[in-house]
Amino acid sequence: MYRKSGNFKILNLREMAFIHLDIRCLYAILICTAFGSTLSSNAEIKVNPPQDFEILDPGYLGYLYLQWQPSLSLENFKECTVEYELKYRNIDSENWKTIITKNLCYKDGFDLNKGVEAKIHTLLQGQCTNGSTVQSSWSEATYSISPQGNLETKIRDMDCTYYNWQYLFCSWKLGIGVHFDTDYNLFYWYEDLDHALQCVDYIKGNGKNIGCRFPYLESPDYKDFYICVNGSSKSQLIRPSYFIFQLQNIVKPSPPDYLSISVKSEEINLKWSMPIGPIPVKCFIYEIAFTEDDSTWVTTTFENEMYITRTSNKSQQLCFLVRNKVNIYCSDDGIWSEWSDKQCWKGDIRKETLLFFLIPFAFVSLFVLLITCLLLYNQKALLKMVFHTKKEVFSHQETLF
Repeated sequence: MYRKSGNFKILNLREMAFIHLDIRCLYAILICTAFGSTLSSNAEIKVNPPQDFEILDPGYLGYLYLQWQPSLSLENFKECTVEYELKYRNIDSENWKTIITKNLCYKDGFDLNKGVEAKIHTLLQGQCTNGSTVQSSWSEATYSISPQGNLETKIRDMDCTYYNWQYLFCSWKLGIGVHFDTDYNLFYWYEDLDHALQCVDYIKGNGKNIGCRFPYLESPDYKDFYICVNGSSKSQLIRPSYFIFQLQNIVKPSPPDYLSISVKSEEINLKWSMPIGPIPVKCFIYEIAFTEDDSTWVTTTFENEMYITRTSNKSQQLCFLVRNKVNIYCSDDGIWSEWSDKQCWKGDIRKETLLFFLIPFAFVSLFVLLITCLLLYNQKALLKMVFHTKKEVFSHQETLF
């Protein structure tokens, strides 16, 4: 029921509810229509994956190029933004590395002891897709070095140390069961080099190459440093080995020197000098081994000086030594230096010195006293004997007369 008021029609509650429901249905229909139109529009847009996708090895011992070309279908989408999503990994890795780029090439380092796999697809977005993202199917590529020689012929226990951030040394052990004529060669590369270089200063063991002393390296830190050690033999194939290092993570500094220790009442001051070399002062962390009489404890500090408190005023000997390595602010890891020489402080030296002289002096004095007593005793006995002899002589003479 409704009633009229002037030129207006007054609706009852039931009629108002029906009208509200109709409006909601209309909105839903409009939204679905618009969404369906967008889906229909995007469903009609199809983009092909990149073409000529490949992984190239330029001979940099693990630094590979991943490159591709845009699909020809992109000529129809000039108003759109075109990007590429690239995923890659070593074949035995669980995780993919992912990058999104507009370029047609990407470079990165890989462990060539294992195979490499990568995949890429096209991402299309912009006006031609009504703001949404359209993806192509994946294009895939793989790369691996054909294995040669038995696995046992590879070198063993490769160890590289960057001494004092200046001198790089690497050493290894020969493969298992290799023939007597087998020898190994080391090659290396990093981004500042035009091509891979061979070691020119080998460390020898029984006439075989078992290590390499590297020449001065120009700015090799904070970048991947690639090494390959392969071998040669007239009687068998030798399996090559590949390694990737970040040299700042294998730095072994020189140990600290010029240690000093001073004691004032209960306070102990420990101080040392930083090693000479190119390592910045802020890059050191120190480990201190401190001994008070028979108890020892270890602590770390970022400074080249520290203050500690004596546990007892009666402690007679305090000693400490220090070693260092590159800290987390300059590298992800590091190698501890050798321990420095020990520096010690001893208690009241005057008392010790006095005891040192008094004890022997007491023994000597006692010995002299005993000798003197013995001499006096013997002299007294001798005098008695002489006196008694003279007395007997006089008595005999009186008897004669």
